[in-house]
Amino acid sequence: MHIWKHFCTITKHRHLVMKNCFRAGIFWQGLLHDLSKYAPAEFMTGARYYQGYRSPNARERELYGYSEAWLHHKGRNKHHFEYWTDYDKKSGQMKPVRMPLRYVKEMFCDRVAASKIYKGKEYTDSTSLEYFRKSREDKLMHPETAALLEQLLQLLAKEGEDRTFAYIRKLKDEKRNTV
Repeated sequence: MHIWKHFCTITKHRHLVMKNCFRAGIFWQGLLHDLSKYAPAEFMTGARYYQGYRSPNARERELYGYSEAWLHHKGRNKHHFEYWTDYDKKSGQMKPVRMPLRYVKEMFCDRVAASKIYKGKEYTDSTSLEYFRKSREDKLMHPETAALLEQLLQLLAKEGEDRTFAYIRKLKDEKRNTV
């Protein structure tokens, strides 16, 4: 068990996301970001499978084929695209739905912070974009959500944080606040 190390990692991550959210103009979301990680259902798994260089949920998933902590987390945190799935009326199948813009902004902030935590000194402004492209997550997201996230990650890789966060602050909510 690595209780203290896990606590320090998730707290450092939360503070980085909070800073990013403030820069993105989504203050309240920054303050509330990832509080569920401190709940026993997530925290104890994190302490048990802590590795320091990747999510403990990945280790739990390797051992059991799924991660209870991740299932708990994604069901309570709207900045994860996995939260945004629902049944399609026509096909009866699960499908991704468009994420509200404010949660895409928070997802961007979260990914940048996670990249900094896990990559450490190897982090560059291209790290999050490279991870996104390698993971193929875009195939699981609503196409408009994936396109916006990739656009923001490309902007970060090309122009840096200051220009990207300035751009994010200017993004306006559309009808139903979705993208």
